Amino acid sequence: MAKFKVVTPAGVGYAGPGDGYKLEMEALGPLGAEIVEIAAASEDEFVRGARDADALYAKGRPVTKGMIDGLERCKVIALGSVGADSVDVAAATARGIPVTNVPDTFIEEVADHAMMLILATFRRLVVQDRLVREGRWREGRPMLYQYPRLMGQTLGFIAFGHVARAVAVRARAFGVNMLAYDPFVEELVISQHGVEPVSFTELLQRSDIVSMHAPATPDAHHLMTEAHFRLMKPEAIFINTGRGPTVDESALIKALQEGWIAAAGLDVLEQEPVAPTNPLLRMDNVILTAHVASASARFDPARRRRVGHEIALVLAGRWPRSCVNPSVLDKTGLLRWQPYSMQRGPGA
Repeated sequence: MAKFKVVTPAGVGYAGPGDGYKLEMEALGPLGAEIVEIAAASEDEFVRGARDADALYAKGRPVTKGMIDGLERCKVIALGSVGADSVDVAAATARGIPVTNVPDTFIEEVADHAMMLILATFRRLVVQDRLVREGRWREGRPMLYQYPRLMGQTLGFIAFGHVARAVAVRARAFGVNMLAYDPFVEELVISQHGVEPVSFTELLQRSDIVSMHAPATPDAHHLMTEAHFRLMKPEAIFINTGRGPTVDESALIKALQEGWIAAAGLDVLEQEPVAPTNPLLRMDNVILTAHVASASARFDPARRRRVGHEIALVLAGRWPRSCVNPSVLDKTGLLRWQPYSMQRGPGA
């Protein structure tokens, strides 16, 4: 009989065919843990199967307060994502349960994608491609005569966490000026990256390119509204590789339709998958990707191993490496083993 029971929703897996949970079990197997899939149509049914779980591997469905309150001995809820918006973190905190994520596993991939969207949107890549395919070769160059070169433009970051900092490294090579607004990051940290810390209003007014990186927290919900888009330059472009709900999408659509801003490159939307009636699908000045910024060949193996290690640390009586509700850790009886800060917290 297994020493620890780790439960997870059935029907949603990150593994390839026949792989099961081999990568997660690299860390969990030596502890005598097993991963049990629970096929449940309702929350109550899931709770009945998960009640005696030592850990919850959260994927495939929202983890609500009702589900969390039904867990009698759960020591950790682990996510294989950066965002923790699929878990009721407040409910977990009230129960003293750490919620872990993987905040540093695919930073480089997302930064690459953000830089790609910046370049493609700024140079109107999709429209240029279509002109060539439609035999309108001679229209491409006159279109780009309307826009400045990228060197010397101002790139503004909304939130300056790991991804934004990695984008700043890439963007510096293109000769752009950089600004950042993040009330949770010290100004000295921002300036050390060659980025000027500014207020939200100043960033929107000065930037030629605005790149959204805020996490999906209650504070950041609809952080960008109609009033904010009206502050931007009419020639500015907006990039979002963070989370869709940080933007009032109806305001973004209006801004694009009425020319308050020039273009947008979006990897995330408020409703995913995108509805076929969404006006963004029919706009020439919008580039869309399907929430794929973090995807690469190493993506799933890296996060699955990380989930296994986080759960294993807690089951072995230690603090996890990453925790989105760190206030619970001192009350759990878990041993703090790290010799230095791991930058815990939402968006870490």
